[in-house]
Amino acid sequence: MTEYPPGSPLLPRSSYVNAMKARLPAEAFAPAHSRLAFLAGYLAIVVVAILAIARHWVPWAVVPVLSIAIGAGFAGLTFVAHEALHGGIIRGKRVQYAIGLLCFAPFFLSPRLWIAWHNRSHHATTNLPDDPDGYATLERYEARRSTRFSVDAFSLGGRRWRGALSLVLGFTVQSVDQLFATRSRVAFVEAAAYLAGWGVLAAFVGFVPFLFVFVLPLLVANVCVMAFILTNHSLSPKVSIDDPLVSGLSVTTPRLLQWLSLGFGFHVEHHLFPAMSTRHAPSVRDLLVEKWPERYQSMPLAGALRKLHSTARVYKDATTLYDPTTGAEFATLLPRS
Repeated sequence: MTEYPPGSPLLPRSSYVNAMKARLPAEAFAPAHSRLAFLAGYLAIVVVAILAIARHWVPWAVVPVLSIAIGAGFAGLTFVAHEALHGGIIRGKRVQYAIGLLCFAPFFLSPRLWIAWHNRSHHATTNLPDDPDGYATLERYEARRSTRFSVDAFSLGGRRWRGALSLVLGFTVQSVDQLFATRSRVAFVEAAAYLAGWGVLAAFVGFVPFLFVFVLPLLVANVCVMAFILTNHSLSPKVSIDDPLVSGLSVTTPRLLQWLSLGFGFHVEHHLFPAMSTRHAPSVRDLLVEKWPERYQSMPLAGALRKLHSTARVYKDATTLYDPTTGAEFATLLPRS
């Protein structure tokens, strides 16, 4: 598990960072305060659309459109929280936490939990055995009934259309799973506060409107967020050290979607410089293509989703994806030799 393919050894993250840091402008490492405009914009979309539905400002034919807009707003706030809690927007920890509390409300996700789960654990163990976001090895699949259920009934792969549940429910399910796995009192208190807040809204607007101001938007937000999350690492090999160019994939999208998602598709770039605003990710990408064109991996988002659908989500070994229900095997993405 040290070379992918033979002749292309894994490199530690520091080897890339040290080679690129001097080539990047000083402003790339400063917080991007202008990104707070996304917070204001997405929050305004959510609040205005909820009020429009709750107060019957629009005909019912327009309500589903507004519901989708709320879902897109929820997703946008999630992208803002991700960047903010890494320090890419503002350095003050209390302000970061406040932004996280606000932006993660639709997913009942405590910023404290997210920092422990994503910033500390996932970034330190990406596609290593302890990665909380990684798919299972064959050994784990065979040993745990819960893993078998998750892969066979829920995961995107094997051309099974029920795998779309990973898109529609994935981030919500993963957030709840991490909540109960970590058992943080603070996280439980904050989740309960979120639940109470949405409960008050449900009581105020009524059952049917609540479906359109929260339930349908939450499904939309899951799809928007998980479309990126699932493509970040799920097609890449298991690794033995943190090598972002081997363990991760960047995805390209139309320019407007790239802007609306705060450049979340620049995921290899993000893993190299997590505290850097992805506003500067194109500059990092240019250096990666210049210095390591055979290692840097990127593809269109739609193509990555199609590949996820047609391959498998269990690792038979570090570079082989395996479908236990059919016996089919698929190669992971590998650096070009």
